[in-house]
Amino acid sequence: MSTQSTMSTRSANAGTYQLVKLEIGRARRNKKYLFFTVLYPAALFLMLGGTLDGTTKVQGTELAMPAFYMVAMASFGALTAVLMGNSERIAKEREKGWVRQLRLTALPGHGYVLAKTASAGVLSLPAILVVFAVAAGAKGVRFEAWQWLALTGAIWAGSLVFAALGVAIGYLASGDTVRPITMLFYFGLSILGGLWMPTANFPQWLQNICEYLPTHAYAGLGQAIELGGAPQLKDVAILAVYFVLFTGAAAWLYRKDSLKA
Repeated sequence: MSTQSTMSTRSANAGTYQLVKLEIGRARRNKKYLFFTVLYPAALFLMLGGTLDGTTKVQGTELAMPAFYMVAMASFGALTAVLMGNSERIAKEREKGWVRQLRLTALPGHGYVLAKTASAGVLSLPAILVVFAVAAGAKGVRFEAWQWLALTGAIWAGSLVFAALGVAIGYLASGDTVRPITMLFYFGLSILGGLWMPTANFPQWLQNICEYLPTHAYAGLGQAIELGGAPQLKDVAILAVYFVLFTGAAAWLYRKDSLKA
């Protein structure tokens, strides 16, 4: 590799790192992020799962309801962080010309997409930890140390799938239409994926569809760990396929947007 190529790569990496720091700093100063991403999921846990007895089991499983809602709301909080914030911010940055300005720097296109995905992933972690803390403190949810670590890692890693979806929506929609489009995905995937209620309560035909949604597989990661096992290969495979689809869509839409600039 030539010296010029090495310097270009270092400059691109430095630009990506700086953009990640900028995105995280902006989110930390945003009061809406603090409430809707960090506090809102924990409040929903108390509303949905906080009133349920620890002996009540999810239909067809040995999973207690408080534990079920802990994973569901931690996943929902991570989904909020990576999907809602990413899509709206990107669409507005495109309209204001910020993305066009970044294209004039050493930051490559993949660096911009990577920075958005990585920063969204970092911002999802507080939402997960706060829900865990509330569940342990308010409902006495208890697991082995390895399970807490595995739950945190699985839910955090799975959120990157939806971070890629947020980037794709941000390049698909305009500043005026991004919110309703994002909300459609946000609530549709959350409800049908079983983050608000067990899908066992749905009609069988709907359950068959829900099994192949990314949010259903996402919640399944944590539920398998709570039951003392490893995530099912089917859930991991479904998330991997969606990650490839969403990142591919994001990359294609980014290139398409570049041609318009």
